[in-house]
Amino acid sequence: MKRNSQLKIIGASMGDCVHVAGVLNFLRLAGSLGYDTEFLGAARSPEDLALSVREKRPDILAVGYRLNPESVTRLTERLKKALDLQGVHPKLIFGGTPPCAEKARDSGIFDAVFSGTEDLDEIIAYLKGETVDRTEEDYPGTLLGRISWKAPYPLLRHHFGLPSLEDTIRGIEKIADSKVLDVISLGPDQNAQENFFHPEDMDPDQDGAGGVPVRTPEDFLALYRASRRGNYPLMRCYSGTRDVLKFAQVLLNTINNAWAAIPLCWYNVLDGRGPRTVVESIRESQAAMAWHAERGIPVEVNESHHWSLRDAPDSVAVAAAYLAAYNAKKMGVRDYVAQFMFNTPPGTSAIMDLGKMLAKLELIESLADENFRVIRQVRAGLSSFPQDFGLAKGQLATSTLVSMALKPHIVHVVGFCEGDHAATAEDVIESCKIVRGVIRNCLEGMPDLTKDERVQERKVRLLEEARVLLDAISSLPQIVKDLSGPEIGDPLTSPEVLAFAIKVGLLDAPHLVGNPFASGKVETRVVGGACVAVDPVSKKTISEKERVDSILATIEKSELLVNVAG
Repeated sequence: MKRNSQLKIIGASMGDCVHVAGVLNFLRLAGSLGYDTEFLGAARSPEDLALSVREKRPDILAVGYRLNPESVTRLTERLKKALDLQGVHPKLIFGGTPPCAEKARDSGIFDAVFSGTEDLDEIIAYLKGETVDRTEEDYPGTLLGRISWKAPYPLLRHHFGLPSLEDTIRGIEKIADSKVLDVISLGPDQNAQENFFHPEDMDPDQDGAGGVPVRTPEDFLALYRASRRGNYPLMRCYSGTRDVLKFAQVLLNTINNAWAAIPLCWYNVLDGRGPRTVVESIRESQAAMAWHAERGIPVEVNESHHWSLRDAPDSVAVAAAYLAAYNAKKMGVRDYVAQFMFNTPPGTSAIMDLGKMLAKLELIESLADENFRVIRQVRAGLSSFPQDFGLAKGQLATSTLVSMALKPHIVHVVGFCEGDHAATAEDVIESCKIVRGVIRNCLEGMPDLTKDERVQERKVRLLEEARVLLDAISSLPQIVKDLSGPEIGDPLTSPEVLAFAIKVGLLDAPHLVGNPFASGKVETRVVGGACVAVDPVSKKTISEKERVDSILATIEKSELLVNVAG
């Protein structure tokens, strides 16, 4: 069979039908997959189409018709007769309304008939020469395989976990049957994340709080089995906040965890999601990265947005994005999932947001080489969703459109309902359909939002500020050595250095005020759509250099006699 780039498709609407949107969308999709396409126009007679086929010699003729279903039978008979008369017999594809499509199928002359009710994946499968009625073996079972298979469309991922195990199982079955989602991201409740191996420490009043109450490996297996239908979505789950490696092994054995999501500096005393110290959690996170790397499992270090969710300056979030990727690479990770959370904190403008994400991307991709591949994942910010569902759907669509400028491999869909309640299966399906519609429109042709001068100016500014902060962290080893004793190697991977950077406020966020393991002294404001540090007294914006220099200048030996491990 010829390669797609050698195959030619011509298309038109047939008879007296002037509706061409369906044919044009099909041709655009085929073109994005490498086909040579040509649109012949609207309302072409079957005889004219046959003449065009003889002249242009396409491999496929695509015709559309959306008017009277009874006319389809007569038109298809004329088309077959005209093609026979011209001695040409390309593959024929029909697209139209469901009643017209039914008549087209009855004619028996079409290789494929589409009614507009199909999943986009089915059309892509046809154009790629794959079977439309697929089994589990037809769906790639790895993240990289699925990305390659789905291209140029990104994978869709959605978080899902209801307070009841049985309801979650039924919901997963509905989601898989809908075929709108590529990755189900399980959300276990906090009891499971923290105390899966310590049931005696679980608080019964917190069962189902924040997710599905999985209590045994068999529970995970039941959830995974529920997904083995429809489009056989991949499944993944966040890391535990305690017994991290044991939890990772369970996820691998039960749900075939598609990729790991591991924080660098969180899930500990900083955010109250576990009893671990910052140093302990960084060490365990690094060990978890290395564990997954040894097994060839992609890793996401969901670090940067944890700072933005706590209103940290944009410069801190950008530096944290680099630190996360840098640590993953140093731990041997080859396939790195870089998550870009937009609209965080609330009030961030699209211009400033895109500049911020481009700065993160440039720093992360500076690490890319033959041993470190960057997989781009974008998502809307949870805290940006209003409770009004109509407004929330608009927010989801707008955020998706802006984030498509990063040309993502994965779109993490956030349910439009999250400002009111955790997403049900029906909410997940509707949210994914909204996002799929935006993505389809974007891939048909969009201006390059990254070229905006204001976006580029913000990117350059944040790159400069992030480097100031990273340089300051790199200057800390001797101070930390004096405190903790052992020789410090690479400061950007040293748990002691990173914990100390948090303690003294180089890495800081306003929400950490009063936390004994952090500084919490930085003040921020959203100014002109950007989250920036401000002087505590004057409330005027200060640069990252001013903020960092002030911290370094006030570090004295008497202040440093702290327990860094704490």
